Order: sequence, then structure tokens, then C-alpha cells
Amino acid sequence: QVKQAVLVSRVISDVVNDQSLGALAMQKSRMSLASFSRGQELEADAIGVGISARAGFDPYGASRFLTDMGRQSALKTTGVSGGLSSTTPDMDFLSSHPATPERISIAIANARQYASAPNAAGMEKDRNAYLSALDGMVYGDDPKEGFVRGRKFFHPKLGFTFVAPEGFTLENTSQAVLGANGSGTEALRLDAVRVTGDQSLGQYLASGWIDGVEVNSVETLSVNGFTAATAVARGEQWSFRMFAIRFGSDVYRLIFAARTLTPDLDRQFRAAAETFRRVASDEAEAVRPLRIRAVPVGIGDTVEKMAGRMQVSDRPLERFLILNGLDRDAKLKYGEKVKIIAE
Repeated sequence: QVKQAVLVSRVISDVVNDQSLGALAMQKSRMSLASFSRGQELEADAIGVGISARAGFDPYGASRFLTDMGRQSALKTTGVSGGLSSTTPDMDFLSSHPATPERISIAIANARQYASAPNAAGMEKDRNAYLSALDGMVYGDDPKEGFVRGRKFFHPKLGFTFVAPEGFTLENTSQAVLGANGSGTEALRLDAVRVTGDQSLGQYLASGWIDGVEVNSVETLSVNGFTAATAVARGEQWSFRMFAIRFGSDVYRLIFAARTLTPDLDRQFRAAAETFRRVASDEAEAVRPLRIRAVPVGIGDTVEKMAGRMQVSDRPLERFLILNGLDRDAKLKYGEKVKIIAE
């Protein structure tokens, strides 16, 4: 049960919005950045504000940055980008480095010390130069780790792709591809392991790396020409449909988790596993990373129109607003530059 609890917590804490199940895993696996105490955090903020101001840059940049990071945290946790939430902490960088209202207020107070200085009027606020420096910067996935495009994941370097079930949102990390549906009742994880050639994939699935495997559910199959095996495992609160697919020198584990594994849902998971295939060389070359693009606002452009140009898999309007530090009722000015995400 310990092994299964570890697997469940890894899946749930990363891809499902269920804090009661994810809290322990979050504490153990996501707090490596929490070495700074709260006092050290605030001291670092103050030093950063001072360095920026003495270098001739706007001292309020830190507070704006923290505000935007807080909005990003809220979007990731709750799907709402409008503000900070003290009751739904994000399970990532900001869970150990929170952009709390208090921290933002202190950053603003620190900035005021420099904003009232005699040379404050000459502090740099050249937004166009700033945007020009950002233009073309890679956004999101590291090209070396593959790309998420909607429900599809490509890994041009390793040469494979797969498509998640309908309703899933994917997140790519250096350790695994994670996914979940909108209600948090279904999740997936794709990672790779080494399995010796003298062990069949069916034997591997039943070998004990996860408890609760129904031995009579183990079956061998072929997925687009690749040797594979599948099985079902059941825990107290989650059930799993697992696949092991041998591709090259690695075995890819595609693990689907569901609160209730119904026959219809099981068919959907099987259909998704069948999308795992090799990527042709020309297809791999056609996939490009997303980048930040600084583009001018045209006549009649609104935040909604500009958000429509965002090549992101979900919530383009919310992401556009956060990316540009704007509110929903913001009015764009003709000719000014804004940031969008595109290839």
C-alpha cells in the first residue's frame, strides 16, 4: 500500500485539484525551494528592489512581478486569474515562495523609498526596449523535453507522440507528462523506465512496483507495432488502467487514474493508449516551440481579439491578461506593443 500511495500521491498532487490527497506529496516533493525563511524572503525582495533602483530601473517592477506571479498561481490552482487566494495555495514554486498580499505591500513600501529620490524621474521605463528583449523567447516547454499542443504531446527528439482523452489538459515536466480532466476525477501520467529484455511487459506490470494489480487483468498487446501490456490496479479511492509500451531502449508507462473506472471510461483510456506512435522525421521537424511575441495593437483591437491570437491550449484570455499585467476591462492603445504566445 505504501507503493500505491506514493504513485497515487504523485499523480494526484501533480495533476488533480485534490488538496486532501495531494498535501503530503506536496510537502515531500515540492518544497525543495523552501530553504529560505520568510524573513530571508522579504530581505531578498528588499535587496532586489534596491539594486534595481540604484541601477536606474523602476523600483516598482518587483511588486508588479509578484502580483503577476500571484495571478498565475491563482489561475493554475483555481482557474481564476483575477487575484490572489489565501485558501488555495498553488502546488509549485509559489507554495514555498508565496506572492501574498503582505509580501506585495512590503515590496511597494520598499519601492517608495527610491521612487521619492531626486533621480526618480530618470528611472528607466522603456517598455518597448523591454519587449524587444523578450521577443522570441521560448515560452513553456523546453524544446528538449517535448511539446504539449492541446491534448497532443510530441517528443521530436525521442520520436513519439500520443493524444490524451477528451477533456484532458496536459502539463509537460522533465520527469513525466501529467494530465487531468477538468473535474479532477481522472488523471494520467506518462514516464519512461528501463525494463530488462528477459522480463516480459506483462510480468513487469505484475512485478510489485504497484500494489493492487488484478493479475487476471494483465494482457499483452501491440500498440502501433510496439510490444505492450496492460493491466488494472485498484486502490481504496482510485483505480488505474496501466500500459507498458516498449519503444526503443525504454519502456513507457502510461498510467490512467480514475475515481471510478467504468467500462466506458476504460474504453476511452484504451483508445488514448492506442494513439501512442512513432513520429515521422518530417512531422518532428514541423513542430516548433511556442515563443513570446511582441506585437503592435491594431485599430479596433481589444484584449479579447489579441487573446484570440494566443496559441495556448487553454484559457487564452486569462493567460493574455496575466502575461501583460492587464485587467479584463483594460483598453488597449493603438500602436502599443503587447505580448502574445505563438510559434
